Amino acid sequence: MLNENYMPRISHFDIPADDPVRAQKFYADVFDWEFDKWDGPMDYWMVKTGDSEPGINGGLSKRMPGQMGITNTINVTSIDEFAKKIIEKGGQLIVPKIAIPKIGWFAQCMDTEGNAFGIIEMNEKAR
Repeated sequence: MLNENYMPRISHFDIPADDPVRAQKFYADVFDWEFDKWDGPMDYWMVKTGDSEPGINGGLSKRMPGQMGITNTINVTSIDEFAKKIIEKGGQLIVPKIAIPKIGWFAQCMDTEGNAFGIIEMNEKAR
């Protein structure tokens, strides 16, 4: 029997990419993520996002016809600094920095592969 406080959580993410090398460079340059080629039957890279903070790791592969991206939100220390880095590395801001009152600052972005993702700077003073 599951604990009554159990809640399903995202435990892995997949990033589809038209150009896996370009996508890996983007995420490594912006967030310092690490990529390791999977030794399996398809071209797939395991994505390590860190090991000291709570979070998840994932994977990256060549986009399959019709495959749509998944939007995840990434915690950052500064919305302003990361928004600047995202633009500098070829990404875009879809929704500029907005306040989520008493939660933090949020922006929705797009990577070099056309995948949407969010960034959030936790800050209870956001208004």
